[in-house]
Amino acid sequence: MTRTITIATLVCFVSATAFVSPISLNPAVAQGSCKNEAMSKDGKPLAGAAKNSAIKKCCETAAVSKEGKALAGAAKNASVKKCIAESS
Repeated sequence: MTRTITIATLVCFVSATAFVSPISLNPAVAQGSCKNEAMSKDGKPLAGAAKNSAIKKCCETAAVSKEGKALAGAAKNASVKKCIAESS
């Protein structure tokens, strides 16, 4: 039995694979969302030092490599600094 693969099937498979790949699920890709996560328990946006602290904590959590491992040292500092700048 032979199976014929059409271009449309191949394109669909490749796009579905890219959508669910671990790289696309990496939290570092969504660094801008750290600003949105700076909310109080009752759902109100944080302000001032509380907002800055929440954004920094979120950015430090999001500092991971493409393989999903936590970054360290200069790479982590650069990632956190970039994330904070994008979230401000």
